[in-house]
Amino acid sequence: MSYWDAAKAVRRSRVLEPEAIARTAARLLDQVGYDEFSLRLLADWLDVAPASLYSRIRGTSDALDLALDHALGADHSIQQAISRGEAVEILRAFFEHLLEHSWAVHVVAMRPPRGPAYLEFSESLVRGLQESGRSDPLSRAYAATNLVIGSALTYQAAGREVDAPVSADRAPHYEALHADIAFTPHDVLDKALGELLNVG
Repeated sequence: MSYWDAAKAVRRSRVLEPEAIARTAARLLDQVGYDEFSLRLLADWLDVAPASLYSRIRGTSDALDLALDHALGADHSIQQAISRGEAVEILRAFFEHLLEHSWAVHVVAMRPPRGPAYLEFSESLVRGLQESGRSDPLSRAYAATNLVIGSALTYQAAGREVDAPVSADRAPHYEALHADIAFTPHDVLDKALGELLNVG
């Protein structure tokens, strides 16, 4: 269950606002990364006792949900792409967003994001595909976003592909092509998106 499925009710008149949790959690994740994030550290950044966090959220997953949606909603490049409604531009902006906020790749892979910023993103992407005449826009949107998420997750490894040697004895065809490699992870993503979105 995500934060957006059942947000906790306010139990006190003076309470920590979800917007403050979201904003601070996103900044903290940008600084320490996904693996080092904790509610205790978030409470320190908010200058509150950990118990104050539990008055508004159920646990770490809720904090991650809030941070994920805040980061997307605050990304001006994403918002500009959404306003223009062109699917490939939206997906490219999403790729850059995930590279900038590398922790978001791990969070978005846990479960479908359902915060308002992600719903706006999904609506714009599906509508853009539908209005451009692509068949089966929802399946294409799922496939394209999964492609972007996977490309962002493997970005560092893909960047080292050029320098990683390939054995000519074990993989001669691969080695011959690899010797002339002249593309970047961005080039690969653009080509894959073009193939995926422009067929049928």
